[in-house]
Amino acid sequence: MSGYEDTFVYDEASGEWVNAEEQARKVQSSGALEVRDAVGNLLQDGDQVTLIKDLTVKGAGQTLKRGTLIKAIRLTGDAQEIDCKYEGIKGLVLRAEFVKKR
Repeated sequence: MSGYEDTFVYDEASGEWVNAEEQARKVQSSGALEVRDAVGNLLQDGDQVTLIKDLTVKGAGQTLKRGTLIKAIRLTGDAQEIDCKYEGIKGLVLRAEFVKKR
């Protein structure tokens, strides 16, 4: 017995209450990757983030200042890296520990 026999949880994807044991199995088998920002907020594709620290961008000869807004991020396969677009910098990848969700 796992303790989930009569427990139900709300599935945000489907908008329905589902059996917790089935939901736990589904999440475990899907291998869902959670990417969290510096304060623990869950990040998703398309989120806007702001930098919490000045970052020198290698190869671009540019420094991104604290408070810079990065729009429409994309998650990579890594739990700590996010792909970003920023004017004048191609292929910008930031560590999630240096951003905060807006």
